[in-house]
Order: sequence, then structure tokens, then C-alpha cells
Amino acid sequence: MDKTPLVSVVVPVYNMESFLPETLDSILASDYPNFEVVVVDDGSKDASYRVACDYAKKDRRIRAYTQPNGGACAARNQAVRLAEGEFILPFDADDKMSETFVSDAVHVILSDMKIKAVCPRAEYFGDRKGEWKLPPFSRKLLARKNMIPICALYRKSDWERVGGYDEHIVAREDWAFWIAMLKDGGKVVTLPRVSVFYRVRTGSKRVSDRSLKKNLIDALNARHPEFFERELGGPLHYCRSWSVLLNRIYRLFHPRKIYVASDFCTLTDYVKALPALFKYDYGTVIYKGRNVLREMDWHGTKVVVKSFRVPNLINRIAYGVFRSSKAQRSFEYAEMLRREGIGSPAPVAYYTERNGLLFTHSYYACLKSECPYSYVNLMRGDFPGQEEILRAIARTTAALHEKGYLHKDYSRGNILFRRTDKGVEVEIIDLNRIRFRTVDMEEGCRNFERLPGTPEMFAILADEYAKARGFDANECLKLILKYNNAHI
Repeated sequence: MDKTPLVSVVVPVYNMESFLPETLDSILASDYPNFEVVVVDDGSKDASYRVACDYAKKDRRIRAYTQPNGGACAARNQAVRLAEGEFILPFDADDKMSETFVSDAVHVILSDMKIKAVCPRAEYFGDRKGEWKLPPFSRKLLARKNMIPICALYRKSDWERVGGYDEHIVAREDWAFWIAMLKDGGKVVTLPRVSVFYRVRTGSKRVSDRSLKKNLIDALNARHPEFFERELGGPLHYCRSWSVLLNRIYRLFHPRKIYVASDFCTLTDYVKALPALFKYDYGTVIYKGRNVLREMDWHGTKVVVKSFRVPNLINRIAYGVFRSSKAQRSFEYAEMLRREGIGSPAPVAYYTERNGLLFTHSYYACLKSECPYSYVNLMRGDFPGQEEILRAIARTTAALHEKGYLHKDYSRGNILFRRTDKGVEVEIIDLNRIRFRTVDMEEGCRNFERLPGTPEMFAILADEYAKARGFDANECLKLILKYNNAHI
């Protein structure tokens, strides 16, 4: 039995009956001993599918399929899904390959697991002659230029990892695919000898795609803002080669302040790209009002990011020059509470930006809380363990007040909790409005005023709060009820 890995040559086809036989003949002439050819006809109006079926009848290594027209990406993705090989080699239906291409590429990719793609040297034929010269691979250049040919060998597992080809992109879709595969690492190797013959035809998709450059660049910026931030210092511009300079000029007039906690330094590119992530609706909205909260997945790390509303003109000047932003305060106060043993989701980073001296955008990112419930859930009269939870919340509130921390937005949505093996764990969020001063009994009890509840719930809160702070429970209950009449 042949132990060489199976290679799947995937060939999307649309109206290529004149060229497909020459392409398939060149693939079947390969000297590699273990390959298959998966042809997916994308709703051709000519005899392309019939040609593919005729070849499949004559050679068992070829399988032919057809589907309604969905575009090159849809056909290529379907071909990869149907492929059985460990390695994938996409190939256009009007090109030709040398008989050694597959074997040379497999030999290289097996030599190093860090190699993600093996590219051929290529020559033009048809309406253009000469060698197709591509520059050596670098991620910085990949950010500006589609520099890897579609016909490069890669592992099917990498196609699965990045979610395949983006079917919403209708031009240079392979560029988006290579960015997704390679933006976080991996080598690209080019074979030393010419292995592919690249047909140039007037009116081909490769030529017509050039008119869609604006849509392509917009789509790339939307899908990979952190990559362009890292490599170009900001978005990819329509004048691609000017992107780095244009981003540097922009940053001169829009300075920013970024701080990332040391435990999360690998997420710095995402933090720098926060304005773009919000612009392109990255992640899931979990709250939208005066401010916006989004849950995002950064390299497998679940974070919640708060985008603060742009303040009025006076505060834009104050935050731009004199005061710490709400985002910065949220980060610093979360660190402070956690040092004191008071629960709050781990702070990840903050980002602030100015337009000249005027404050504009600010963002605060923290880990997504593992607490599935908030105080809101306690309004269900039959919530399991309600008394134990209320007592844990009262102790947490007392701990805040004993340290001189007064949360000025102590509301039902900002108190989270969960059950653990050690008891009830409470976390406090939305921290930018904490004030620092001595909190006496009356002010401490008044801090419960935005929490709805029944007299029985307030009695539990008052009892535990008084016990934790050495106050009289009856006096605490009177004060809490006084300030909560509207909620009873």
C-alpha cells in the first residue's frame, strides 16, 4: 500500500470546456503516486461538467460534481469539503502544471511542520509570455500585496482552521485566505523550478477582478483589522503602497494611549485595532445604549469591550488634556478591587484617542466574566439559594465600603454572581464611577437604592451588611427601606 500522503487537487470550473481537457491532462501526467482530482462545476453554461464527467469515467482518480452557480469561492470550498486528501492543491481550470510539481511540493511541506504553503515558480502563456515573478514572502508585504498564487499546496487542516475561503469576497479571494492562514505565523516556500503555467486571457476573471479593488480592500480591513494594525500601523488604503505612510500621518494628528496588562500582551494587536473592530461590527453586541458593549473572541480569549460615548465638548477638552478617561479608570479600578480580594473580571486593556487636543474614542476590555447570573435574576422569587446569594452580595458591598470605595452606579446589571465549590462568587462591573471616601452607615445603606427587591430581600441584605461592618441590623434595614421605597 502506498504510504505517501494523499493530495487532493481541487479544480473549480465555470465555462471552461475549451481549456479544461488541457488542464486535466497536465494534472494526470503528475509523477506523484497518490493524488485525486476533485472537479466542481459551478453551474457552467457550456459543456464543462460533461467534459469533467468524461474524464472521471476514464480515470478513477478524478471525481466530478456540479452545483448551482455560487462563485469561485463557493466552488473551491465545496471541492475542499469533498476532498479526502491530507493536502490540498487548488488549481485553476485553464492552467497547466509540470509533472514534478506535486511531488516537489509534498517533499517540501513534509520537511517542516511550520511550512504552511508551498508555491510554484510560474510562467505566463496565452496572451502574455515570460516568468511570473513574485517577491519573497513576508507578512508585511502580504498586508499590501496578493503575493501567493492560488495554486499553492497546503494542509486541509489549515483550511478548516480558518473557515475556508470567504464566499462574500468576489475578487482576489485567495488573498483573504492566505492572510487568514498566515497572519499569526507559518512559513511559505517557493519551489526552485518552474512548476505551473499560468494562462492569461483577455476578459478572464483575473483581469476583471481589478475593477473590484475598493470592495476587496474594504472587506480585508473588516476581516483582519488586527493584522493590518500590526503590519501597517492601521488599515490598508486604496493606494496600498502608501498605507504605512498614510497611517503614520493619521496617527500624528490622532494620538492614542494604549495600555495592555502584562498577562495579555499577545492581544496587543487587537487592542490597537479596537476602533476598526467596532467600526466593522466585530463580535456580538451585548448592550447598546449610551455606551456599547461587545463580546469578542481574541485568539480564543473571550473578552468584553466597552466603547464609551464621545463626551460633550467641555469633557472632550478635559479628558484630552487633564483627566483620566473612563476607560482608564475602569481598568485601574478593576486592578485595585482585585488586589483587595473583591471580585471583578480581569482587566485586559484600555485604549483612548484624541483628535488634536480633543478627546474622541475610548475603550475598556476585560475578560468575559464566568458568572452567568446578575442581580436581575434574583427578582425571580424561586431563584435557588437566593438568601445565600444575597448575603454574599451584602458582604461584597461591605468590603467595598470598608475600603472606602463607593460605586456610584451600583445597579442590578452591575452585580454578577455564580456558585462555586467554595460558595457564591460575586463580581462587580462598570467601575468607572467609583468614588473614594469614608463610607458611613447611611451612605453605605443608600448605596443599595438602585437594587430592586422585596422587604424580605432587603432584610437579608441589611442583616449581612450590618454584620460585616459592625452596624445595627435594624438601623441598616430602616435606611435601606427608606432609600428603596420606589423599588418595593
